[in-house]
Amino acid sequence: MDDRMFRTAMGKFATGVTVIASELDGEVHGMTANAFMSVSLDPKLVLISVGTDAKMNKIIQESQKFTVNILSGSQKEMSMIFSGQIKEERKVDFDIFEGLPVIENSLVSMACSVYETFEAGDHTLYVGEVMNLSLKDGEPLTFFEGKYKQMI
Repeated sequence: MDDRMFRTAMGKFATGVTVIASELDGEVHGMTANAFMSVSLDPKLVLISVGTDAKMNKIIQESQKFTVNILSGSQKEMSMIFSGQIKEERKVDFDIFEGLPVIENSLVSMACSVYETFEAGDHTLYVGEVMNLSLKDGEPLTFFEGKYKQMI
């Protein structure tokens, strides 16, 4: 199996779409990620995967806090901004929740502190302890075979 075949196989797993955000030295940074999962109920833990060379990796290492924003079906543009698919500069207004930046109108926004960190290949896995979360009703933005989808 080569890298392309592996990526194609992983794309067969439909996922939700999140924006991971953090703040360092008064500047908010975000990245789109679908590598997110629930880990534990007691304590309440989630896991995100961040590329070792990604700017966000250094930011989370230094801040030791991050938010996970599960996007709604109407937030495709937000995902595209933070994945670099939209190249021109766009101003994003973040709300503040538990002192951390969150994407307004996300289905879920979770404020997390780093609980554990693991190096795994070319990524860093962050287990975050969920300090608090907010919920909204709506349909999720999903990703399958390299394309955005909405549930019908």
